[in-house]
Amino acid sequence: MTTKLNPYISFRDNAKEAAEFYHSVFGGELEINTFGDTPGMADASEADLVMHASIVTPKGLTLFLADTPAHLEHHPGDNIQISLSGEDEDELRGYWDGLSAGGTPGVPLEKAPWGDTFGMFTDKFGVGWMVNILGSQP
Repeated sequence: MTTKLNPYISFRDNAKEAAEFYHSVFGGELEINTFGDTPGMADASEADLVMHASIVTPKGLTLFLADTPAHLEHHPGDNIQISLSGEDEDELRGYWDGLSAGGTPGVPLEKAPWGDTFGMFTDKFGVGWMVNILGSQP
């Protein structure tokens, strides 16, 4: 079995909404477990919050999400960026279009000095994304 790097994004009370949004963009299988699903994991006011959600796509992308309980600090967007890169231009542009909807533009998705097509944005949940479409190789 190979080792995978799986981005894990923490939210404050809206991980379910975020998971459903990311699932609508990436597809694949979405699983959501709440704190209430595991006895003793949360007080009653946080029982419906997401303890762990995962999205796994047929192409091997994996994304984990969770809500941060109220007693823990939460600083959205200041310690994570997620990079999507590869050769499939149609697929990557589709992710760009879906994920950037309602977000904040950053670097436009266009030809970069290193020969690839590259862009950056922050999605509507405050998560930074980078997309790099490999250019023609000499």
